[in-house]
Amino acid sequence: MSVPPPPSPPPPAGARDPMTPECRLGPVTPEHRASGPPSQAQPLLRQEAKGEEEEGEETGAGGGRGDWRRLLAWLRRRRPQCCPCAAPLPRSAAHCCHGGTKMAALAYNLGKREINHYFSVRSAKVLALAAVLLLAACHLASRRYRGNDSCEYLLSSGRFLGEKVWQPHSCMMHKYKISEAKNCLVDKHIAFIGDSRIRQLFYSFVKIINPQFKEEGNKHENIPFEDKISSVKVDFLWHPEVNGSMKQCIKVWTEDSVAKPHVIVAGAATWSIKIHNGSNEALSQYKTNITSIAPLLEKLARTSDVYWVLQDPVYEDLLSENRKMITNEKIDAYNEAAVSILNSSTRNSKSNVKMFSVSKLIAQETIMESLDGLHLPETSRETSAMILMNVCCNKVLKPVDGSCCQPQPPLTLIQKLAACFFTLSIIGYLIFYIIHRNVHRKNKPCTDLESGEEKKNIINTPVSSLEILLQSFCKLGLIMAYFYMCDRANLFMKENKFYTHSTFFIPIIYILVLGVFYNENTKETKVLNREQTDEWKGWMQLVILIYHISGASTFLPVYMHIRVLVAAYLFQTGYGHFSYFWIKGDFGIHRVCQVLFRLNFLVVVLCIVMDRPYQFYYFVPLVTVWFMVIYVTLALWPQIIQKKANGNCFWHFGLLLKLAFLLLCICFLAYSQGAFEKIFSLWPLSKCFELKGNVYEWWFRWRLDRYVVFHGMLFAFIYLALQKRQVLSEGKGEPLFSNKISNVLLFISVVSFLTYSIWASSCKNKAECNELHPSVSVVQILAFILIRNIPGYARSVYSSFFAWFGKISLELFICQYHIWLAADTRGILVLIPGNPTLNIIVSTFIFVCVAHEISQITNDLAQIIIPKDNSSLLKRLACIAAFFCGLLILSSIQDKLRH
Repeated sequence: MSVPPPPSPPPPAGARDPMTPECRLGPVTPEHRASGPPSQAQPLLRQEAKGEEEEGEETGAGGGRGDWRRLLAWLRRRRPQCCPCAAPLPRSAAHCCHGGTKMAALAYNLGKREINHYFSVRSAKVLALAAVLLLAACHLASRRYRGNDSCEYLLSSGRFLGEKVWQPHSCMMHKYKISEAKNCLVDKHIAFIGDSRIRQLFYSFVKIINPQFKEEGNKHENIPFEDKISSVKVDFLWHPEVNGSMKQCIKVWTEDSVAKPHVIVAGAATWSIKIHNGSNEALSQYKTNITSIAPLLEKLARTSDVYWVLQDPVYEDLLSENRKMITNEKIDAYNEAAVSILNSSTRNSKSNVKMFSVSKLIAQETIMESLDGLHLPETSRETSAMILMNVCCNKVLKPVDGSCCQPQPPLTLIQKLAACFFTLSIIGYLIFYIIHRNVHRKNKPCTDLESGEEKKNIINTPVSSLEILLQSFCKLGLIMAYFYMCDRANLFMKENKFYTHSTFFIPIIYILVLGVFYNENTKETKVLNREQTDEWKGWMQLVILIYHISGASTFLPVYMHIRVLVAAYLFQTGYGHFSYFWIKGDFGIHRVCQVLFRLNFLVVVLCIVMDRPYQFYYFVPLVTVWFMVIYVTLALWPQIIQKKANGNCFWHFGLLLKLAFLLLCICFLAYSQGAFEKIFSLWPLSKCFELKGNVYEWWFRWRLDRYVVFHGMLFAFIYLALQKRQVLSEGKGEPLFSNKISNVLLFISVVSFLTYSIWASSCKNKAECNELHPSVSVVQILAFILIRNIPGYARSVYSSFFAWFGKISLELFICQYHIWLAADTRGILVLIPGNPTLNIIVSTFIFVCVAHEISQITNDLAQIIIPKDNSSLLKRLACIAAFFCGLLILSSIQDKLRH
């Protein structure tokens, strides 16, 4: 995966560039200032000193072509001087004494600043928007030209991922379990008609329903199957040739008095080739027979699903002597005849009889593994049977990871109201923008005819809260439209994940190299300083993203290490919030509302737009609940903070009692599932924490990392106590402890880190690992913290690349569900089909830009919706409570309509 490096942030106002204007143009003495460029170059120098984003009245925006010409002409007129300040140039050039070197140095720096000016986060987002519009237009045109039926793609095209995983074109195929297949096919009758190849498909299809069903008995006769529990009936009817016998069997079903099968799968040709020794007369007779059967199949297709299976190729080298006449050339001729006749059997533009041609593509890749050259290997026919199951059942069960043959879900009442709200926001912002622009034009600076100078008759007014609000919801509405197009509308394509070691570890190595390359000095050298925690969040989030898109959850060692990364996020939650409350003592409602808003705003919007329960985005409910646990633990009487505890050590003991009580509550809820479920099954908590009708998933997620937040709080308490007593040496370049203690702790940390990795890699199953994970995950987390912070040089630097992603880690984690992955993380979004590498690059670029923009929108709205004034805040909270009450009522109405 390719992740674009983060753009450098613009310099703060008033900050000088590391290379000053004097250094760019050589040493400027008072004589030079007097005799230098009086009016040509000085405005440019002034503009550079202010920063590249300020527009100078003399030079225009960013320096025009005229400024460059005047500057170059002035440099040519200047007396040659040495240029020791041209640091970027080679040493030999630095000692030269001609104006060309100065021009090169100036061009280098100005060019670099011009690139940074035009290629910024803002320009990247504009490029991402243009890419989305272009791709949406291309996919829409493709859908109109090629059709919008994903069933056709499933039946006719695809490719192998690895050796056994089949990937249909543009959609995802669900792997059906026994219970799902029976549930879908209840009271259904499926009939297979044809030769031995159709019999193979019949057996593979039946084994999805009943794996114990054996292939035995006379092969050249009808074979029945029935599951009495689910009332599923599947029959194989032996008709190896397309002749009068097959026609009579099909004709019986066309009569009104006879029960018709719900699904009919037919096909035959190889017996005709074999019996008639591949003669042309046999092909002519085949065309005649299939022409007479075509109207009957078309009539059945009006009430049943009818599939004609095209003939698979053969492996001619393995064919026995009595089958040598069955050549791939003959098979292609028979397939062409079947397709042309069945597709033209109706006056309509499209035949109702569907061509099952995908098995031919599968056979082309696997027929070499055949035992006799004619019949497919078992894995290939299982794939064909699973495709048939997807065709029959996806529209009935609607699995999340089976997008083939699924219609677009209808809009719910809440989604329609959300669409109206965002539409009104966009219209309101456009009206506001037009009015604001007209006012700006009226107040445009005018020219004084007497002096020839411009006079400004208006002062820049601050941006109003209404404008920020409308602009934020306008942007958010466009972004949510993109979310919906990606993962709810059938506009963009989706594909299944396929794990290989290279798809996971190669991107990991790539981002590691980038992260090491972009390193800078930290502003402070304390343990877990802000830059370091942002870096930690950033690289963890990137690893988790790669883990999700590569499907690495199937590889147990990787799964266990990713579990530690999720635990590390929660550890930071305990550490960060405890530190804030302990040091600041700010238990006000404003702080609580700010945190809750920033955590939950995007998730609430996605729950509305994407029609998903709150618990679906499990990490945000997890962090939210743990934040409230930390707040309640420290805010309840007696409130113990660092300032109070410094005056009396007794308060430290009181805080430890609070933490001990918290640990006791955690243990009780962890081992009392009934009590936990009773608490979160109460209305309205149940509306937030239920998933698929119960809160078991929430209990499982909470229990999996139940101790790590407590560990984070305890670590923060111990660290701040040691820091207050000046036990730690946190100066720049200094080891955290004395050399001897530091070396011992580093050795223990490295051994502990490796020991945990060895244990995680040797786990036998997920259930066993998950049982021990809550107690032992803190070992690797603490080991990493000590390794990262004990050496002074390691604590003094950080990766700006990882830190940039760390600042938007929450948005990245949530947005990946729908606009990077697809089908609610089960698949991969495909914006550019046929080129997986380019698709990942483009989708990742858009995904990161969207996450960054949502982060800014959330910050802007937090300042408006959560004011610092308590009276205003209480009014806003009342409005938010009314909003959620209305949402609950609408959700209840929506659930009743569904049932």
